[in-house]
Amino acid sequence: QVQLVESGGGLVQAGGSLRLSCAASGRTSSRYAIAWFRQAPGKEREFVAGINWIGSTYYADSVKGRFTISSDNAKNTVRLQMNSLKPEDTAVYYCAADETTRLRVGVLPRDYDYWGQGTQVTVSS
Repeated sequence: QVQLVESGGGLVQAGGSLRLSCAASGRTSSRYAIAWFRQAPGKEREFVAGINWIGSTYYADSVKGRFTISSDNAKNTVRLQMNSLKPEDTAVYYCAADETTRLRVGVLPRDYDYWGQGTQVTVSS
């Protein structure tokens, strides 16, 4: 089993920045895909960004150029740096993990076996 714990959410004004962290513990693997998803009220959970075990990164079009995903393997931590935040970025952000040797990063929730509890991000206009 893998446990994921997110941190770093909060309230920020439009144009501001936040950095989310996802700490993994338990039976972690060196072959993985980690992704951030978000879910706004009344909307489906959507892919935001992902990183595979060789460090390749993938982003949703809505966050390209504003968000950066990175991993610190020594600390079993994945971070999401969010800049130029917009009110439409408001959502609960979830970290998800898939133990896999594939290089492809899944963009659907069903591609992931492990989930964190989520952290709220609110961007005021």
